[in-house]
Amino acid sequence: MHVLHTAHSAARVSDDSIKDFPEYPGSLSLDALIDEVERRSDEFDRLSHVPRDMVAKMKRAGIFRASTPKRFGGDALPPPRFLEILERIAVVDGSTAWVAAFGSANTYLAALPIETQARIYASGPDQVFAGGLYPLQKAVSAPGGFLVSGQWRFASGCKGADWIGVGIGGVPGDASQGGNAGKPFTAVFPPSEVEIVENWNVVGMQGTGSHDLRLKDKYVDEQWTFVRGGAALIDEPLYRYPAVAYQAQVHASVNIGLARAALDLLAGMSGVTQTTTGAPRLADRAYYRTGLAQAEAQLRSARAFFFESAEAAWRTVSAGDPVSSAEANLLRLSATHAAHTCADVVMQAYKMAGVAAIYRENRLQRLVRDSIVVTQHAFLGEGTYDASGALFVGIPPVTPYP
Repeated sequence: MHVLHTAHSAARVSDDSIKDFPEYPGSLSLDALIDEVERRSDEFDRLSHVPRDMVAKMKRAGIFRASTPKRFGGDALPPPRFLEILERIAVVDGSTAWVAAFGSANTYLAALPIETQARIYASGPDQVFAGGLYPLQKAVSAPGGFLVSGQWRFASGCKGADWIGVGIGGVPGDASQGGNAGKPFTAVFPPSEVEIVENWNVVGMQGTGSHDLRLKDKYVDEQWTFVRGGAALIDEPLYRYPAVAYQAQVHASVNIGLARAALDLLAGMSGVTQTTTGAPRLADRAYYRTGLAQAEAQLRSARAFFFESAEAAWRTVSAGDPVSSAEANLLRLSATHAAHTCADVVMQAYKMAGVAAIYRENRLQRLVRDSIVVTQHAFLGEGTYDASGALFVGIPPVTPYP
């Protein structure tokens, strides 16, 4: 089992700030869920996915009804509250937090026809939607829908999903037209109709199960297609929150939790780690004390900007007003800044920990590997800074944004 030291206690630090997170008969508390995730995180890494029994427990904890519309029995949780939950889970395991992040993906499904959404939630609000959207594959028109073929990558959480989406193009009214430019058209299938190609073999986030998906001439009714990030047909506040920006945030929140875990681990090693050379313990070294304090300031500053932006956008939505481009820009910018800053914090902790951090039983090496994978997500790439800066000076971004 990996060395955790004080990181688990940190998962409880912000418990009082998890407001509006409902409990209901038969539910599982967030603390109990986190306890089990900590115990089983090595198992998830070996399996290369979070298994269905764990997904079922995440459902009992309310994770996958967090963005289900209230009209279908969901919680439609305010984004800042859900982001705090993901942060806490990430303190004990990044991969599980990444899979839990797809508890926000039902905001995408709000763009489906209402009748289709009713069928999705007919068996209850705890529905897991996952997908591989790229590369977009051309769909062939068929009576009432399309024939879909191709292979898609990065389908995180697909092995525990109730519904799977794939990205398609070349269809009438698709994402290449109008105000939906740059947003992929998505076709939704039950998982029994989609082949999962088990090829997820990576340096970090191994437990996310982000395998490829494959289809061959599979028919999809037009009523089961939508534009990802397109206008929602649900008139509830959550579905007026920018869907693409929200996805950037849920993934960035994972790195905030990983950075918290890294600094707690580092602090826990300060007086117990014996060096092979007989050098002073970490706590007696000025560079360690200084570095720990600087890293703590970096983490807290990035986190403050991140949640400040989320809270501001949610206040706008709750007041019945649309989120402006300037506010959406801050959502994307603060998410990217948090993801990259927190990855830097994790690496700093790894370096300051010394040679003890290279051993597999020390969780710091996994924290490094997981955190650098987060920074590679398309919504959190360096290009965000260019696009964000363009909006600040009033010129069009090179790519669709925010």
